[in-house]
Amino acid sequence: MAHISFIQRAFAWLRRPRLSRIQLTLLVSALLALLYNNAFWSELGTIAAYSQQSWLFLASIFFLLLAFFHLCLSLLSFRCLIKPAFIFILFLAAFAAYFMETYGIMIDRAMIKNVLTTDLAHVKELLNVKMFFYLLVLGALPALLIVRAEIRYHSLLKELFMVVGASLTSAALFVLVVIFFYKEYISLGNNYNYLRHMVNPVGSIYAVFSCAKKAITSGKVVVRPVGEDARQERGERKRLVILVLGEAARAQNFSLNGYEKKTNPRLEKEDILNFTNAWSCGTASTVSLPCAFSHFGRNGYSDAKAERHEGLLDILQRAGIQALWRENNSGCRGVCDRVETQVPGARFREAGFKGTGEEAGLCADGECQDLVLLTELESYIDRSGSGGKDIFIVLHQKGSGGPAYYRRSPSSFKVFLPECTTNQLQECRAEELVNAYDNSILYTDYLLAQVIDLLKKKSAQFEGALVYLSLSGESLGEKNIYLHGLPYLIAPDEQKHVPFMVWLDAGFAAGNHIDPHCLRKRRDAPLSHDNLFHSTLGLLGVKTVMYNKELDIFAGCRQ
Repeated sequence: MAHISFIQRAFAWLRRPRLSRIQLTLLVSALLALLYNNAFWSELGTIAAYSQQSWLFLASIFFLLLAFFHLCLSLLSFRCLIKPAFIFILFLAAFAAYFMETYGIMIDRAMIKNVLTTDLAHVKELLNVKMFFYLLVLGALPALLIVRAEIRYHSLLKELFMVVGASLTSAALFVLVVIFFYKEYISLGNNYNYLRHMVNPVGSIYAVFSCAKKAITSGKVVVRPVGEDARQERGERKRLVILVLGEAARAQNFSLNGYEKKTNPRLEKEDILNFTNAWSCGTASTVSLPCAFSHFGRNGYSDAKAERHEGLLDILQRAGIQALWRENNSGCRGVCDRVETQVPGARFREAGFKGTGEEAGLCADGECQDLVLLTELESYIDRSGSGGKDIFIVLHQKGSGGPAYYRRSPSSFKVFLPECTTNQLQECRAEELVNAYDNSILYTDYLLAQVIDLLKKKSAQFEGALVYLSLSGESLGEKNIYLHGLPYLIAPDEQKHVPFMVWLDAGFAAGNHIDPHCLRKRRDAPLSHDNLFHSTLGLLGVKTVMYNKELDIFAGCRQ
């Protein structure tokens, strides 16, 4: 009977748990440290095995986290705040835990910015049953417990005294743990500084508030002109340069770079100048795109600088070149704000529009294949060609962005089989995942070949050039890491090593005195997104103080 009475009391407590504020705060702190930080503990275990850390020190990290969480939560444990604040934190931690554990990513400011600037179609690809399971088990169930909890409150003065006491106790424990293992913590912090981004939900909360603060305090941005002295040295014939910006395409999966699968069968038949040693400015387009179009370079780049200064397209327009941006992704991150912009797939998202002629079949379920970037492009070139200006066109691909790689290529390009046909990447075998990704590279190969054919077709009117450069690479499960966007310092090479290639028709090379044979000798030279700004200026004959000859890949091969 006593046993039955105990069970009844336990169920009664679960239906309506009675807790003091300190007990609830300590319970949530322990849950955060134990259940929501699996990615942190896993990484720490790997580091411990490599650096032979003592188990006593590793145990101290749990108490350090517990004290830190308890200190922070104690400051939120006032009567009007405690329940909504704790519920918000648990849902945010559950959301972050899913992405960190599933894709091996970290939630920092750059990642939050990347999420906020991603289009709705890509966001939908990230939704799946596993995410909702995380939100249910780690979010909804603990939230229900907090909502149902009967918290014992006291007078305002006593509550204030208890909050201060709990905070001081937690702070004291935190300090004591750090002092006792001071040398170990200093060593860990110096050698594995990125671990702070993996403490959930601290990194997420800091990133969210950092982005919110920036949005609130930024106000109206005044864009400063750059390259006001820009002028163009015109050639004998008009130039047509098309820059294709890839997304999440990594260099190692291009057969032009020695990959065993034939992912570039069409480009291998063309006279391509392929550069094998190119590196991105960031690990996501939110950084790489504005960085590549700025004059700052990776070492001098910041979001604030990019927002407050004009970029490459502004200088080209000022020099008298007609610039056009064509978009099939989630935007240009501000670099095309002052030039003509077209979104050829926009009308396909209108209800009932199916497309006609060459447009038919390119779009479905609110998303267009990258070939839509070429629709009506020839007619645009024909109209613009009568104006007498050189033309610079940017085509921003959807590219090879995941996790739904199978959606990045149409059925006729499903050459590498079997392929992964879900956005839940862990459910697929490694071969299937890579096959789906490689099919997207094969489709990019076709798109670039079509651009080259278009340039050849217009060779009577223009000297033509194609430049292809991906904004980031991609992780496909190596070391249990997926997608892209890790902090640059710790991101694997798969997320930073990008394809970079150029095609010049014979007229362009001769008219601009460029020696292709010289460029081929430099195919393995180290290059980066830093070269795009200056190489484009050089390619189009733009003279300005912003131009740096040392970063122009064509400068050393001009006769």
